Amino acid sequence: MKLHNLTPSSGSLGREKRIGRGEGSGHGGTSTRGHKGAQSRSGYSRKKGFEGGQMPLQRRLPKFGFNNINRVEFKAINLSTLQTLSEKLGTDVLTIDTLIEAGFVSKNHKVKILGNGTLTIKLEVSAHAFSKAAIAQIEAQQGKATII
Repeated sequence: MKLHNLTPSSGSLGREKRIGRGEGSGHGGTSTRGHKGAQSRSGYSRKKGFEGGQMPLQRRLPKFGFNNINRVEFKAINLSTLQTLSEKLGTDVLTIDTLIEAGFVSKNHKVKILGNGTLTIKLEVSAHAFSKAAIAQIEAQQGKATII
């Protein structure tokens, strides 16, 4: 073992300089915070997006897009789902109340029937809206699509 092979034991070095513990520590006085200003004060926390008083990026960029206040949101249900529900319940009349009891929609939802899947049984369906394909398939099986 020689002097150039000696290393300090692990954990003995690397302690951080203690800030604000007098001038002798090298980090006394302003405690590495500089002079004056908000960042030098206690209790300072930078707000999200703050850029030092410069106009923040999210306020410099233009707004875009459009939110239609008259938009009507529908809960979509496919014909294949209605067929399996009808077979499970053993009924050929499906209303909004039936869908609520089955747990497909809540009482606050508006329901739109979509024409996805194939329909092989006669159904009488009442909902808030229907797609053209759904109406065509329901009426092809001599069923009835009623808009409420």
